[in-house]
Amino acid sequence: MGRFLLLAGIIIIPITALFLFIKGMIQTMAERYRLPAGQFPSTKGFLMFLLPLPVLVAAIVALGRGQLGPLIGDAAGYSLFLAGALLLRRGLLSAGDYDRRRVAKAPWPLKTLGSSLIAVATGITAWLGAGHHPAIGGAFGLAALLGCYLSYGFDARTAKRFTDRDGIDSTEQVVQALEQAERTIAAIEQASHDIRNAELNARLRRIAQLARDILKLLEEDPRDLRRARKFLNVYLDGAQKVTEGYAKTHSRVAAPELDDNFRRVLMTIEEVFQEQQQKLLEADITDLDIQIEVLTTQLKREGVI
Repeated sequence: MGRFLLLAGIIIIPITALFLFIKGMIQTMAERYRLPAGQFPSTKGFLMFLLPLPVLVAAIVALGRGQLGPLIGDAAGYSLFLAGALLLRRGLLSAGDYDRRRVAKAPWPLKTLGSSLIAVATGITAWLGAGHHPAIGGAFGLAALLGCYLSYGFDARTAKRFTDRDGIDSTEQVVQALEQAERTIAAIEQASHDIRNAELNARLRRIAQLARDILKLLEEDPRDLRRARKFLNVYLDGAQKVTEGYAKTHSRVAAPELDDNFRRVLMTIEEVFQEQQQKLLEADITDLDIQIEVLTTQLKREGVI
């Protein structure tokens, strides 16, 4: 009975952890349907979840033969392999986001930590699992670390900094503004899931995509962020409030007048987003404040802000 429970722990716990991770990745990919056609989240790093599977098989064989030393070595090695693969995968996603941005904070050293855990797992498996001398196990670990470095590299250690026109380091402010804008867009998309109207959902998807296109332009040239900050706050916050408010009311009562008001606000936001995107492309935002005041007036009239 004790052997059966040990076997269940060795097999079920790691596989459950792997299942939950894959489930989370599927949900993440589903949330990213808005990426441009042909562009998908990177699958880099998934191989590290498959390579240690023979170690799991070796642990099962060792358990069946009653070999305690190899069982402990293989079980510990496989668990460390999974933990290292998880950290490495998250580090690769962070590195992709870091590479995509022109202004970014240095990422957490997740790739380095994950690669180190994989190296330790390799050494333990070679030493305790396969019965090699500890020095040989250490050599295997160093080889695994080198392989991870050559395949994935280590984490960037410096931030991509931005200095404004006054010579002031504004990296933190730029990163916070862009991250807040992305959270607001995600909140709009989340609220749209409760709206059962194809036309309005289509408009919200277009608004979210336009907003991301504008954020991309701001990332490419953060000098416009100071002028665009008010634009982001008024438009995105207004769109979030009106969408969440409509989603709550829409699910409880049928009100054609409310639908019309919401549709008009979305039409205005979509039109101004398109205009703002074009102006950023043309590097001309001289009349941005006037447009913001116009929309602010409409949002107040509709009771949004």
